[in-house]
Amino acid sequence: QVQVVESGGGLVQAGGSLRLSCAAADRTFRHYAVGWFRQAPGKERESVAAISWTGSNTYYADSVKGRFTISRDNAANIVYLQMNSLKSEDTAVYYCATGPRAATGRDRRAYDYWGQGTQVTVSS
Repeated sequence: QVQVVESGGGLVQAGGSLRLSCAAADRTFRHYAVGWFRQAPGKERESVAAISWTGSNTYYADSVKGRFTISRDNAANIVYLQMNSLKSEDTAVYYCATGPRAATGRDRRAYDYWGQGTQVTVSS
């Protein structure tokens, strides 16, 4: 069981930026792909971005391409999601997920370990 903790959410105006962090104490975290997902009220949880364990492969949803950047610092056991040019439609709870079956994919069923989420609210 790998526990992951998200942080960095908050309230920001449209056009602003936030950086989310996903941290784990377990060192196996650095050997797993990590994905960021989000869920807005009344909507299904959707994939936002993902990164391979080496950081060499990444995936972005079309809705965030060019605005969000996923990266990782394996020495610190942290994965980041830099979010720029935020829009009101980015408002959601953002979740970090990982696991041995995850492979930079967008299928949430491949991720075994999930954080509690961090709220991102973008005001227009």
